[in-house]
This record gives sequence, C-alpha cells and structure tokens, in this order.
Amino acid sequence: MTLQKVSQIFTKILLLALYTKLFHIVFLAIFLTIGNHALYSQEIKPKKSFNKQDKVKNDSITTSIVIDSSLVKIENPLDPTKKTNDTVKKKPLLEGVVTRKAKDYEKANQKTKELTLYNEAELYYTDIELKAGIIVLNYEKNEVYAGRIKDSLGNYIQYPVFKQGNNVIEPDSIRFNFKTKKALIWNSRTKQGELNIKAEVSKRENDSVIFLKNARITTSKNIDDPEYYFAVSKVKFVPKKKVVVGPTHLVIVDVPTPVFLPFAYFPMSEKSTSGFIVPTPGQSNQQGYFLQNGGYYFALTDYYDLAVLGDYYTNGSYGLRFESSYAKRYKFNGRVNFRFENNIQSEKGLPDYVKSKQYNIQWSHSQDAKAAANSRFSASVNLGSSQYFRQSVNLANIGSSLNNNLSSSVSYSKTFQTVPQVNLSLSATHNQNTNTEVINMTLPTLQASVDRIFPFAPKDGVKKGFIKNINFQYNLRGENRISTADSLFFKPQMFRDAKTGFQHTIPISTNFKVFKYFSVTTGASYNEVWALNTIEKSFSSTENKVVTEDVKGFDAFRTYNFSASIGTTIYGTFNFGEDKKFQALRHVMRPSVSYGYTPSFDQYYDTYAIDATGNTYREYTRFEGGLFGAPGKSYSNNLGFSLSNTFEAKVRDDESEKDEPKKVMLLNNLNFSTSYNLAADSLAWSPMRVSGGTQLFKQKMNLNFGATLDPYAIDNSGRRIEKYNIDNGGSLFRLTSANMTINYGFSSADGDKNGNGSSQTEQNGGRQDDLFGTGTNLNDNRQSLFNDDGKEEDEDPHSEWYNTKLPWDLRLAYSVTYSNSNRQNEIASHSLMVSGNIELAPRWKVGASSGYDFKQKGITFTQLRFERDLESWRMSFNWVPFGPNTYWGFFIGISSSVLSDIKWEKNQLPDRVFR
Repeated sequence: MTLQKVSQIFTKILLLALYTKLFHIVFLAIFLTIGNHALYSQEIKPKKSFNKQDKVKNDSITTSIVIDSSLVKIENPLDPTKKTNDTVKKKPLLEGVVTRKAKDYEKANQKTKELTLYNEAELYYTDIELKAGIIVLNYEKNEVYAGRIKDSLGNYIQYPVFKQGNNVIEPDSIRFNFKTKKALIWNSRTKQGELNIKAEVSKRENDSVIFLKNARITTSKNIDDPEYYFAVSKVKFVPKKKVVVGPTHLVIVDVPTPVFLPFAYFPMSEKSTSGFIVPTPGQSNQQGYFLQNGGYYFALTDYYDLAVLGDYYTNGSYGLRFESSYAKRYKFNGRVNFRFENNIQSEKGLPDYVKSKQYNIQWSHSQDAKAAANSRFSASVNLGSSQYFRQSVNLANIGSSLNNNLSSSVSYSKTFQTVPQVNLSLSATHNQNTNTEVINMTLPTLQASVDRIFPFAPKDGVKKGFIKNINFQYNLRGENRISTADSLFFKPQMFRDAKTGFQHTIPISTNFKVFKYFSVTTGASYNEVWALNTIEKSFSSTENKVVTEDVKGFDAFRTYNFSASIGTTIYGTFNFGEDKKFQALRHVMRPSVSYGYTPSFDQYYDTYAIDATGNTYREYTRFEGGLFGAPGKSYSNNLGFSLSNTFEAKVRDDESEKDEPKKVMLLNNLNFSTSYNLAADSLAWSPMRVSGGTQLFKQKMNLNFGATLDPYAIDNSGRRIEKYNIDNGGSLFRLTSANMTINYGFSSADGDKNGNGSSQTEQNGGRQDDLFGTGTNLNDNRQSLFNDDGKEEDEDPHSEWYNTKLPWDLRLAYSVTYSNSNRQNEIASHSLMVSGNIELAPRWKVGASSGYDFKQKGITFTQLRFERDLESWRMSFNWVPFGPNTYWGFFIGISSSVLSDIKWEKNQLPDRVFR
C-alpha cells in the first residue's frame, strides 16, 4: 500500500504539469527537434531520480525529465493481467529529425496537432527539402501542406519548391504524407532531363510512380508560356525511368495541330540505355531512295558505348558505321569511328557503271593530366581511302571533301626522374595525300634523349665563362618508315618496301660573352647513322642499263661538324616631340654572324660504270635514299649573315584619360638572311631571303610577306652563272619569287568569336574557320550552322527587333604568289576568299562563303546559309548553287535530343564521281 500511495502521488504531480499551457508548447518543440524521448513508468528506474527538488514551474521545465515516445506512457499498475515491469513498444510518429525555420512566425496548435510556418518557410526531413510561403505540418497524421502567400499588392509569391533526392517540383501547392509517401500537387512544374512538365493535378502514389492530369510536356525553357507543347490528358510518370502518356496532340503557339498520337513513351533514365535508332528517309540523284543513319545503340557500361548505324539505297549501295565513345574520370577519354561505304553508280551492264568501296577510321584519345605525372599516351587518327569524303553520300561535309591531306599520330612518352633526366617516346605517324594517294607512315618511331649535362659547372652558383658553360647531351632516333600507295595499303608489298634505321646524335656547345655586348655560341655535333637498308649500283650487260639493288643488312656512317655564331642587340629610339601625334619610333636590330664547317666524307662513296665500255664511271654512296640522309662529299665552309628588325611607334592616345601615349607595333618582324660558302669556287653567295609580318587595325588584320633575291644572273636556259646580276645589266638583286597573305576578320562588336568552324569538319582534317563553308552532318542536323560549338545559350541577348545596328561578322583571306626563277615573270597563284554572317533580326541569320581565283578567272567554292532559331525548334537551309559539289538541304525540327525524331528534312545530296 505504501508503494502504491507513493505511485499515486508521483502520477498526480506529473498530470498537473501536463495541464500547463506553456508545457505543451515546450513539449511540442522538443518533440519536433529532438524526435526521440523517454517517459518512464513507476516500475522502471529513471536515469535521474525525481525528488522534491525536481519542480515543474509555469515558465520553464527542468532538463532532468526524460521523455521517450517509443514507450507507452500510461499504464495501470493494479491490472492483474499485466506484469508491473512490462513495456509495450510503439513505432515513432516520425522517422527522422525535422528541421524547420520561418521568417515571420512558427505557431503550434496542440488541439489540431499542427505546426504552422509562415513567410520564407523551410522544412527539412530525411531526404526531403520543402520551401514555401506557408507550411503546415500535422505531426499526428504525418502530413505536410505547403502553399503560396500574397504580397501587399495581392500577387502570389513564394511558390513551393519540393525536392526529394534529385527530383525537384515547383507547384502552386502541395500536400504530402511522410509515412505513405503519397502526395497531391496542384500546378506542378518539374524538369526531367531536357523535358519540362507542367500538370494541373499530380498524384504521387509512392517514391516511383506519379500520375498527372491535364499535363503539358515541352522542351521549351518557358514552361508557363511555351512556344510549343504536347497536351496530354493522362500521364504516368516514373522519375529517372520513363514517361508514359495517353492521347496526345501537338500544340504550337497555343494553336492545336492535326498531329495526334494515341499514346507516347519517353525514356527518362539518367543512365544510357540501349535502343533502336530511327533511320532518315530521302532521295539521291545517283543512288535513288535511301534510309540513312538507322541502327541500334548499345549502352554497354558506364565507361563505353557502341552505336551501329547503316544506310541502304535502292540501287544497291549501302554503308556501315561503328561509333564508340569511352571515358574514365581522371584517367582518359576518347572516341572511335569506323565507316565503310559500298557505293554504286548507274546500273550493272551500262558503260558508266562504277562500283567503289571506301572506308575511314578515326580515333581520338586524350589522357587526363592527373592520371600519370611522368607518362602520357595520346592518339589522333584519321586514315582511310583517299576518296572517302569526296565520294561519301552520307556525310555532305564539303569542308572535308576539299581537304587534301589526312594525318594521324599515336604516341606514348615517359620521363625517368633520374640525374640526368631521361625522356623516352614511342610513336606511329601517318600522312596521306588524297590527290596523289601517296601514304607515308612510321611504324614506329623511337626517340630517347638524355638531359643536358654540364661536366665543368659547379654544383652551386652561376655558370660563367667558356669552360663552365660547356654542355652535351645524347639523342637517339629510330624509324621504320613506309612509303606506299592507297591501293597497296596494308598489303604485303607495303611492308616489303619499309626502311629501318637509327640515328645517334651528341651535340656539344658552350656560350659566353665578349666585349660585354656580344654573345658568342660555339658547338660541335657528332652524328652516327645505322642503316638496315642500303643500295648497290652496277651496270648490267644483260639488261644493258644501270641497275640498283637493295641490300639488306647492317651498315653505318659517321659525320661531324662545327659551328659558331656571334650576335648582339641594338636599340634605337627617334623622338619627334611629345606635342606631335607621332611622338617616337623605336627600332630594334639583332644582327648575327654565323660560321659552319663540315668536312668531306668521300670515304663512303663508290663508283659504278654507266655503260658497257666500262670507261665512264659515276660516284654514288650506298646510303642514298636513307632515312637520315647520306654523308656529304662536298666540303662546306660557310659564313651566314642575318638581321632581324622590329619597329614600334609611340603615338598620342586621344582616348586616354591620363593623357598617356600608346605603343603601336608597326612591324613585328623584318628579317634578312644569306650565306657565303668559303669553299665554293663559284656561286658562293646564296640567295637572300626576306620575310616579314605585322598586325593592323587593332590586330584584326594579319599581314605576312616574303621574297627571294638572287644576286647572280642566269643564262638563256635559266641556269645561274658566275656573274652578278648587276654586271649583267640588271639590278643588284634578281627577284625570283615573292608571296603575300592577308587575313582580316572583323565584326560589329569586339570580342566576338572569330571562327564558326564545324567540329565535324575539323575532326575530318578540314579548316577550323568557314572560308570553305560549314560542314553539314546528316547524322545530326539539330546543331546550329552558326553556333556549332555545342553550347547552349542561357538567354536570348536580343529581345527586340534591331533599329539600325545589325550583328555581323566578316572574314577575308587574300593570297598571291609571284614566280620569276626563269624569267617567266608570272603570278603563280592569286585568290581571294570571303565568308560572312549577318543577323537580320533576332533569331534570323544568313551567311555565305565564296571566293574568286584571279589566276583561273573563276569563282571558287560557294555556300549560302540561312537559319531561323525558333527557340525550342530550329530551321535551316544550306545551299551550294554551282560547282562539282552542288547541294541543298532543308531542316526543321526540335532542337532537344529527346525529341530529335520530331523533324522534317529534305536534302539533295551532291553528285559523286566514282572511280
């Protein structure tokens, strides 16, 4: 009885505390913030005993009271069916900690079990983030409601933003249950990938399924007023997986169109998924009707993928392409493309029937700088049939078809951090002329070098003088070079003609100063060549001619030379007065005199008979045509002279606020160079070479020029004779050749990009600018002809029609070459190329590329471009009106890749001449 009486007293005191209003508020705050409390019955010993000093006051509650909502708080101790030490566990009301805040107030209602947050309210619970003007949390029903509030003018502000994981929804209001994960959303706005979805009512069943009613699906950035959308009555939306819709019709500028679909499916997976690629139909003049770029995409792993595409033409032509991209973060990334086409022209049995097989291989690989500090692997491969881009029907890439060269390089380099440092590289190169169809390859090239060594330099201190600056290094280069034709590529004959050799070079040099202002450099070089391919010449009495036989086996020759040079720098400034516009002229000259000595290595030369009599012989070396040249027989003792000049002006800057003059570069360089052979018995002077360049008009125009001046005269057959041109009745020098190039690019605004080169054209070896036109890739016409860098503009910089200024850009390229080596006095080449774009109105652009050949008196390649940016859509027209590559193409479609199949395009591909 005594124990029971104490228990009753304890319970009575506790119930009195619960009736206080302040205790309710504090209890609710602790419940929402701490989330895990304990309340002990009489038979369980609390962590801290409750005694007379533990009081419950009206304005506070002591921290010694511990409350646990996971235990039943009321129990009858006299119930005979229960044991006094039993407890019944109950699941917590909330599974995590609730964090919230509001700007104006937080109000708790104990009767309705609700907590109200007003003005800039925020609530965070597990992975859920909720921001709104007003948030009402019912912790008894585990529900939360969020909505907008009105400002002083009665406009709705602070729309709710509901975020769970990576999913973000911006509705007018939302009702969400924490336990069941169900939600009811009004006027929700959500973005899934490139799709923007707005629905009148959204019902969320669980974490993975959402049902929408009266929804709009679009890729437009303005989800409230899109320029187009798909109106859908019912939608089943599975985040990160798919969107399945019922009856759908297309609406453009709020005008319903006849385009109707009974149902539609949009994949929304954040990971790559495999699937079919829908082909593009069309018609070609020579191949007939076709289906292009159809196939299957394989999402193999997170690191690499594969796309298999094909083309088929009704005349029997077909094409196959394999495209794969791979990447590993902080390691490497790359792309591999293999293309094959079997093109047929005309019909079998007709005289103009031609069948051509073409292929192209592209591989690009780059290594992240953080992957390895002392080694690096890179690849840039572009090889295949010389006529691939000229005969390909699938890629109407004019820039690539005009390219005359394909090149490749695959290399691996490693640095050994020793003393001295050692560098090693292994590479394979390929160069292919698409006109001559000649291919030169190195499979492989080995290069090794030992860092420069100063044997007489002190370990600490500055190296001064002739002795301390003496240094040498070691270089090794080995090559296996192949020269073949397109028709013999990767055939046995290609490898039989390979040449192999090694070159060892040890250069020794030093430098010092004399007379304080003159820098002297001297050096010697030792060169040793190992050859595995040599030749032997002899007269064959059977064939009655000189025959050359290839000799396989090891052979070597050794050469050396000596060189020295002395030079200085002379500065000169001419002042004209600070009150003048042209205040000063600065002239910097760098004269240099060099000396080179190379002895004759006639020990490596043999003779052979040139006729059957055996009385006439001619000298040759068995190392002719070697990879690293042949030893020279002629004795060389040369003096070289060169003079480099720069001219810079100081002019008054009328725009300067500080009245400071500005520097203007007049000539970046003006160089003169020639040499004199001390060992020559005639024609000792070599022609003088003059070259220079500058930049004008705020460095927008690049001007470069060059000329060759010969001091000797020529005879009637055009050969140089031992007689100066001035003594032959001419001038001091005879101009034998000259050239000049001018490149000028300017636009309506400074800082605009200077080129609009197609990445596809550049990848195929074409120009980076659009002087030869922009490339059109039929695989993907969604990219802009004018902005093909792949970047999406955040905002439209032009919101209104132009008044007087129209954005534009223009590029000019002028080239002229003069030739007079044999008194022909002719212009060898003379052409002007121009390319420009103009924005007639916001989102309306036109462009053109053309040129004129003054030598051939004809217009060069011409391309006309037109584009209309329809925000989410794009319309373009590309036309080559005349020439061997006549072509036109029209395209209109949605820019987004998700809806890329919603398009209409028509192309007339250029006629190809197969051979």
